[in-house]
Amino acid sequence: MKRHDLIIVGAGPVGMALALALKDAGLDLLLVDARARARGAARDDPRILALSHGTRLTLERLGVWNRLPATAIESIHVSHQGGLGRSLLQAEEYGQPALGYVVAAGDLAAALDDALMAAGIPLREYTTVSRLVPGADDVLVSLADGHNLSARLAACAEGSIVSDEDAPLVERDYGQHAVISVATPATPHHGRAWERFTPQGPLAVLPCGHDCAIVHTATPADADALLALDDDTYLARLQEHFGQRLRFASIGPRARYPLLLRYRQEPVGRRTVWLGNAAQTLHPVAGQGYNLALRDVWACAQTLIRAGGDPGAAETLAAYADARRLDRNGTIRFTDTLVRLFSTSFGPLKHARGAGLFALDLLPPARHFVAKRMMFGARAWP
Repeated sequence: MKRHDLIIVGAGPVGMALALALKDAGLDLLLVDARARARGAARDDPRILALSHGTRLTLERLGVWNRLPATAIESIHVSHQGGLGRSLLQAEEYGQPALGYVVAAGDLAAALDDALMAAGIPLREYTTVSRLVPGADDVLVSLADGHNLSARLAACAEGSIVSDEDAPLVERDYGQHAVISVATPATPHHGRAWERFTPQGPLAVLPCGHDCAIVHTATPADADALLALDDDTYLARLQEHFGQRLRFASIGPRARYPLLLRYRQEPVGRRTVWLGNAAQTLHPVAGQGYNLALRDVWACAQTLIRAGGDPGAAETLAAYADARRLDRNGTIRFTDTLVRLFSTSFGPLKHARGAGLFALDLLPPARHFVAKRMMFGARAWP
């Protein structure tokens, strides 16, 4: 059985990004994916992603940014329903062309996949990994068809792959579902994104071409009801929920997915590293999920390149985990705190939220802290 240097499990935007970051490292790489049409499935992903300015810089390093049709987020308006207080973050305050960007997940996957094929990195489709069995010198990657692969390091970039040394996951069910759609505004959005906190959960409106991507949080029962509404009735409900800062003219198809927090306390194990949703699944508030994942990917690749030699060496993986601890833990706490603080109608907290948003708008250092976190992660401060 041939032993690879690195097997990456999952050929989505996280796994492909790791492969590209390591394409010139001299490692024997193999990507495996459970889907029969992994490349086509990734390209057809209908989700919309909010990418930070820091993520743009990383995608530029990977050579894929110029292939992406992206909509710039020039400002972010933050407010909460039923109370005073709001804050406005603007890219021009930080000398950046944008605070972030909105792209279709399918377009990102296509750009990464094109670069992957150009680099000649092999992808093995219809390969379901059932278990990882780490040893002293390699990790056995057990497949669902009964065959095995071997690598000095396994990087799990998607899903919940079982390892013989797994630690329990930390999980929190927020009791919320996201109803996602694309709406056409009646007037131009001018590159502005809105994050509106409500007792049912946050409502995000993101500029996406001439349209707006909507992430409408609701309880599971309310999400069922929202999906059952006809377009005109849902549009009226959305407008009522959002307010009058932007009027919507029409709405596209709706879908929904449950929201939860799930993460591994340590993203590394013996000859194994977990990245992306395999390491942490975050609430979409503030759009931190893929941005954190890509920061992890870039740091992991740079750690492996600097260390050289055995990519699965315990000291190398420990160095990666140490380097990412502040940003990873800080981002998990940041998103979790936002959801729990703002998704409540408790009176004293509502007034405190309003005061906090007023302070954020009036105090440049506080606003700078939040904006830098959103652009570059926890390590951006001070």
